This record gives sequence, C-alpha cells and structure tokens, in this order.
Amino acid sequence: MSLTDSADADSRSEKPVSLIWGCELSSKQDSYTFQVPEEWRCEQQLALRTICLGEMAEDEFHVVEIMPAEEGDAHAPVPVCTLKPSVLPMATMVGVELTPPVTFHLRAGSGPVYISGQHVSMVPNLTWDEEEEGEEEDSGEEEPPESPEKPPKGQATKKGNAAKKRRLEKEDELNSISPEDPLPSKGRGASRGRKAAAKK
Repeated sequence: MSLTDSADADSRSEKPVSLIWGCELSSKQDSYTFQVPEEWRCEQQLALRTICLGEMAEDEFHVVEIMPAEEGDAHAPVPVCTLKPSVLPMATMVGVELTPPVTFHLRAGSGPVYISGQHVSMVPNLTWDEEEEGEEEDSGEEEPPESPEKPPKGQATKKGNAAKKRRLEKEDELNSISPEDPLPSKGRGASRGRKAAAKK
C-alpha cells in the first residue's frame, strides 16, 4: 500500500507533511543513513527525486547503492544509479519511495554525489468537529455578558418602528398640502398671467 493510498483511506486522522531532504556522498564519507527518531510513531517515507554529481567530480563511473536494512540480511545491496560526468551527470528518480532507515552507499567513484528527495511524514490531523470541541473547552461553558453597546433585541425593533413612524408622518404632511395654495411664481410668464387676470 503506497503513501497516497493510506492517506486517502485514513485522511480524517492523518495528513502528509513534506520536507526537502538531501545528503552528500564522497570518498571521505561514502555512506549515509536516513533515519527518524523512534518517538516519531507516525508513518515516514523518503521519496527520492534526483541523484547528481558535483562540479568537482572526476570523469569516472559513480555507482550509488542502497544497503540492506540489517547487516545480517540475506539481500544484496541494490544499485540505484550509475553516473559519469561526460555521459550522465544527473539522474531523475521517479517512484522510488523508501521507508526508513535507509542507507545509501557510494560503491564506486570518489564523488561528490548529491542525493535529494522529499521526507514525507504522516502527522495526526484533527477533524473540524474535534477542533470545535477543543475551542469550546478552552472558552469554557459560561457565555460572556452582552456588551453594553449593543441594545437588547426588543429595543432595536422599537427604534426601527419609531423611524418608520417619523417617515410616515412626513409623507402625510406632504400629501396634506391643499391644491388651493398658490404655486410660487416662476419666470416672466407668471407675472403677465396675473396682470391679465387683474384687468378682467
């Protein structure tokens, strides 16, 4: 079962956290072991991405292999990459996912050889319900008193009704103006009309 399958199957309880990882192999240090502390009880994986030669590497074959997990293991070391600066200075690794502890060994060549990948760790993931329960426990059972700035619900509706009442009163005043009241005069035409009415 791959890491992605296990993440889908149990996505409610765990989520993957990915970190960039790398190491260097050379004639001075020809092996490196990737391991995680024993207290990390969640699932761990190392997904290889690239193995490449450094700029100072000599034009010779460099063979990188993975050693068996235990020394007494009957399995032989597994070569994963053979590089030569003039032919193939870098190899891209696809689908190589390893469970720690993993030991890389420079079987041939003087290096430097750089190995990079992703360290994927499955950490516990709280669901929304569990997070909300935790927040409720932190806040306590008692609700804080309402702030004095906010009026109770009854008062807010009373204020709304008073504003509506004022608006209706203004509309009534505008509608109550009698049509007999003279309209204000506008322009020269209005004065001529009055003079003509006076002559009659």
